[in-house]
Amino acid sequence: MISWATLSVFVPTFLFVSLTPGMCMTLAMVLGMTQGVKRTLWMMIGELLGVGLVAAAAGAGVAALMLRQPELFVLFKWVGGAYLGYLGIMMWRSRGRMAIPSELDTGPPASRLQLATQGFVTAVANPKGWAFFMVLLPPFLDSNRPLPGQLSLLIAVILTIEFASMLVYATGGKTLRNVLGKSGNVRLLNRIAGTLMIGVGLWLALG
Repeated sequence: MISWATLSVFVPTFLFVSLTPGMCMTLAMVLGMTQGVKRTLWMMIGELLGVGLVAAAAGAGVAALMLRQPELFVLFKWVGGAYLGYLGIMMWRSRGRMAIPSELDTGPPASRLQLATQGFVTAVANPKGWAFFMVLLPPFLDSNRPLPGQLSLLIAVILTIEFASMLVYATGGKTLRNVLGKSGNVRLLNRIAGTLMIGVGLWLALG
């Protein structure tokens, strides 16, 4: 297992990185605004599965192989970015299942699978995420200790911190929705969320 000294350095390091606004945190805030915190949990599940997969692959050395196949990332990035951009445009126009309906208690919500898939794709399709874990994890792994136990503990810490951070962002989005919703500014809220979603799509495709 990992020493307490190593964990005492790793936890604040990843906490700082995780709380920094990024694609997944922006997505959590947008969905918190448009879907509510409870439904955003499904996106978080997909995102955590993706992050866990990327972190495990990075620790096992698979990430190095993946990064040697840039055409796979280019395809995945553009497809994922285009999809998020499409959702953003629909939100901006106050249409689609991701947008907030004019009457806040009506309208078909996005399915759980849609939300989970969105989170998974956003986490896995980002090559910077793969490169980040390739750089972050090795310094905290001790070659004299069993690798599976160390990697499992670090990934558990990563997922816990990532979940808490997304929950903070989603709650902030829900609060913003409540403030603007009371003023009847649903269209403005949709346009804010749509703009952010388009930004995430561009970030994913061009980053």
